[in-house]
Amino acid sequence: MTIQDFYDYCLSKKGVTEHFPFDEDTLVFKVGGKMFALASLSQWEKGEASVNLKCEPDRALELRAQYEGVQPGYHMSKVHWNTVTVDSDVPGRLLRELIDHSYELVYSSLTKKIQAEIASQ
Repeated sequence: MTIQDFYDYCLSKKGVTEHFPFDEDTLVFKVGGKMFALASLSQWEKGEASVNLKCEPDRALELRAQYEGVQPGYHMSKVHWNTVTVDSDVPGRLLRELIDHSYELVYSSLTKKIQAEIASQ
């Protein structure tokens, strides 16, 4: 997955916005004002691409045990976030599934009002 693929995939989801709330390097994707995916642009440029994604805690532990490329979230809650190394032992299909999972977790935590606003876009 390239940075452009990641960017396009995240932005293809309903109600997603992009931000740089921390610095000029950390690209953050939000739905309903809440983060679901983060990536360091400079790390991608260095060939060390990774993304932080929200994950259900039990699944996070299973993924970390199964894949070397899935680690506890860097600078995030280690319970609810994973750092997934791109082009590692994590298949591209699974990376897309994990982006979807992160999006759905955050979307489902939004109020019904915000969900309805996003659904109507």
